[in-house]
Amino acid sequence: MTVRRAAWFALGILALGLGALGVVLPLLPTTPFVLLAAYAFARSSKRWHDWLMKHRLFGPLIRNWQAYGAIGRRAKISAMAALAVVVVISVALRVPLPWLAVQLVALAAVAAFILSRPSPPDRTPGD
Repeated sequence: MTVRRAAWFALGILALGLGALGVVLPLLPTTPFVLLAAYAFARSSKRWHDWLMKHRLFGPLIRNWQAYGAIGRRAKISAMAALAVVVVISVALRVPLPWLAVQLVALAAVAAFILSRPSPPDRTPGD
């Protein structure tokens, strides 16, 4: 394995690990890390890329993004809930107003991007 492929593979493992943590940690996103892992594995390991594409949880996220640029309804709801939790925690911790304002602008931009993505089409028979 070349150094470049090894670096892509290491990035894929790291991103997949963070994505897996995001499944159980409400403030850590899953989808962007899984997409990054798929990208990295496509450049480093056909075996890992194929496994990820066929994974029952992560595969549909990747396929929907690749085929339609879409984010599923459940992922959107989870992301919006996580963003709201971040704001609530920040307010509860009395984050200084300038920092809270910066955070709100950044989170609003993230929310706007996520909500602007289409939802994937309904599954057809045979999918």
